Amino acid sequence: MRQAIGRGCFLSTLAILLSVVYRQYWLDADDHYKCSALLTRGHWLDPPTEPYSSQPFKNWQPPGCLMHEYTGKDIRTCLDGQNILYIGDSTARQLFWATAKKLNATAADEEMREADRHKNLTFDGDDVTVNFIWDPFLNSSSVRREVLSHADSRTHKHDGADQAAGLITIGAGLWYARHFESDWLDRFRSSVDVLTPLLSVNNGANSATPSPSSVNRGGTLHAYLAPVQVPLYDVLSPSRASTMTPGKINPMNEYLYNVSHNSGVKVIWSQLLMTRNQKFAYEESGLHVVESVASRRVDVVLNMRCNAELSLKQGYPFDKTCCSAYERTSPSWTWYLVVWSFSLLLLAGLGMHSKESIRNLLSNELFRAIGTLTLVLVYCYVADRTQLLNKTQKHFRCPEFLLLSAIAAALGVLSIRRSTADASSIAQPVVKQQGVDQSFLSRDQTDEWKGWMQFVILIYHYTGASRILWIYQIIRVLVASYLFMTGFGHALFFYRKQDYSIKRCATVLVRLNMLSCLLPFVMNTDYLFYYFAPLVSFWFAVVYLTMRIGHSHNASSPFLLSKIGMSAIAVNGLLRYPDLLEGMFALLQQTCGIHWNVKEWRFRLQLDLYIVYVGMLAAILYSRISDSLYKQRFPTQNHSTTLQRHWRTIRVLSVIVALMTLPAFWMFARRFRDKFDYNWWVPYLSPFPIVSFIILRNSHRWFRNMHSSIFAWLGRCSLETFTLQFHIWLAADTKGLLSLGIFGRNITHTDGRHCDLIVLTIAFLWLSWLTADATATITRWIIDPGRFGRERDTNSMLLPIMKKSGRNLLWTLDRADDQPKHSGILSRMVKAMCTVWTARLEVRLFSIVLSMWALNMSYA
Repeated sequence: MRQAIGRGCFLSTLAILLSVVYRQYWLDADDHYKCSALLTRGHWLDPPTEPYSSQPFKNWQPPGCLMHEYTGKDIRTCLDGQNILYIGDSTARQLFWATAKKLNATAADEEMREADRHKNLTFDGDDVTVNFIWDPFLNSSSVRREVLSHADSRTHKHDGADQAAGLITIGAGLWYARHFESDWLDRFRSSVDVLTPLLSVNNGANSATPSPSSVNRGGTLHAYLAPVQVPLYDVLSPSRASTMTPGKINPMNEYLYNVSHNSGVKVIWSQLLMTRNQKFAYEESGLHVVESVASRRVDVVLNMRCNAELSLKQGYPFDKTCCSAYERTSPSWTWYLVVWSFSLLLLAGLGMHSKESIRNLLSNELFRAIGTLTLVLVYCYVADRTQLLNKTQKHFRCPEFLLLSAIAAALGVLSIRRSTADASSIAQPVVKQQGVDQSFLSRDQTDEWKGWMQFVILIYHYTGASRILWIYQIIRVLVASYLFMTGFGHALFFYRKQDYSIKRCATVLVRLNMLSCLLPFVMNTDYLFYYFAPLVSFWFAVVYLTMRIGHSHNASSPFLLSKIGMSAIAVNGLLRYPDLLEGMFALLQQTCGIHWNVKEWRFRLQLDLYIVYVGMLAAILYSRISDSLYKQRFPTQNHSTTLQRHWRTIRVLSVIVALMTLPAFWMFARRFRDKFDYNWWVPYLSPFPIVSFIILRNSHRWFRNMHSSIFAWLGRCSLETFTLQFHIWLAADTKGLLSLGIFGRNITHTDGRHCDLIVLTIAFLWLSWLTADATATITRWIIDPGRFGRERDTNSMLLPIMKKSGRNLLWTLDRADDQPKHSGILSRMVKAMCTVWTARLEVRLFSIVLSMWALNMSYA
């Protein structure tokens, strides 16, 4: 069964890759970068008719790419001192004011109230000037002069180039319909024909959509024609309704279409789609559009002009995928991949010609793990750093969130099974007359807890529910629950096992951080971007130091509680003392080439500042109570007898308090007006629902001994699902969603979205499962290579093509016994390297850190 599931998932992943290659190089062969799609197609994700659209016309979706909502800062960064020019009638003037509001909304509103409607306008937006030329007939000499000046600045750099417009949008036509009865179309054609040769300069061979790479070569003319605005005819004033008719508007747009098709002039046809069948997109006059629609119209042109350039300047998140080629997003990772692959082949060859001890060290299980991890990293890059997979925007729909949550809950309920004893658990089950009773927070229970929380978090990210306050409040508690388990599990281990060795620390930290340390080099992000692993690693270090210092006195409750309190004060001081954390990050930047966002890191730590300590206290309290109840440490002390006598009463009272705490927390949380208020309170509030849930989950024997196997399965690879979701389930570094683009060519909500979700989720969960096994295998090899070589790989989760047969020399070294042994210089070098690698754990860890430092400095 397990092998069949693996083969099915493999075939699903292979089908994804083949289908997107077919779509990219066959169906989308003329528009690899979605430039034409941005200009000519799209649909609203949030029209007024859509339920839960309190602010409609905010989310415009071009087919297959993410359209960025530009801010004043983005515009200044892109244009770098160049100006923006609008030419035409009142529809072009509306675009002018929409751009001005992006640069400075307050100043734009003030100037808009005082401006003369039929005059030229200028708005100073700090380093970017926006100009509007009133020319409703497009027949003034200024139009020709400005377009020629713009074309000259793009092809010949000179001192006055910065004074020319870096972006021109021309829109008119309504006045021809309004003021001419007979020759309106001929006049319109004549004006357009004059502009056509100018707007076709440097556009390429009749192509309206140049490659985004041409943006940086300076040869592309960034001038666009807007189609003639189609009014909402039913609400036009009588004088306008009698002249602005479909019989006049449609022929002008048809002529623009022919001009665009024949000469390569870029026409923004998506502007018409934004108002088609959308009566609420218009103002009361029926002629102009509402402010949000005008803003999205401006964004279409800005995305065409600036996406490729801003992606290079700003780096990740790469959320501007329309008309962007992902150029130079990760300049040298391909070289590392080549070196990595060559090293694997070299090690394979050396292992086949070396002694038994070295062949054990370089076992087939290790090569499968490294190969699997490498393929997953490559898949991350292909999915989120190329145009092979489409990217679409998120849009929250409450029914979708509830439906996905209900499906996950149903799967969890249907997979409820009885737990079995786990020998690796720190807290062992208790044998009673009724049978084996699982311990408090047993392994199955914590895996299940991680699993269902991971389901909710994944759905939260996929549906874009972060703006919904009540959902955000729940998610914050779930993240705090993960950290509670970090404090509880590690504190319980150190308290009972007293193992503070470097081997223990290295095992935890290497396993936690392997994926999060490799992905930044492949995806050109940084370590803190995958914040969960760094967060858990930091708190593990805090737990370790707290328990390690003076550990010989940990049996003393006052001493242990004092240490925990002092640790909390120290961490609190680290976060709140001015410039202390900034100084540490500055030192890392100077010595290691590390560029981390200290503000974001401080925010992450402060959100859950005390929950880890609550977990530590819970671990110590649980250990003391269990020892007293079952007389493992205190067989003769009076308080053990007292606790046993009143334990049933304590349990009943705890359950009652927990049942009251959960609704009380929810009622209190609902009083907060926004995230900022809630974030201030959450470090102090989160322990109450978490502890209440734990009490209820362990309140009865049946609850303790049953668990959901599907949730537990996901919990065992929750670290990998949380990290890999950034690139192979979500898109654009979590800002959007991946899409195959083959189930529905228009990519609407009902036309392909759910099919994409099913197929991509299967591949995502399968790859996360394989990655969890691969990182665990590599961790064991790093920590104890000698023992690793003697272990068999019967529990490995294999790719279907990675057989254990000795006939597959790429993945299996078992037939090396048939190969001749060599005793030359090469063999002695291999033996020396393997001897050094297996000698001390400290040497292996230092080698890894040194390698990462070298890679990091090469990126810096």
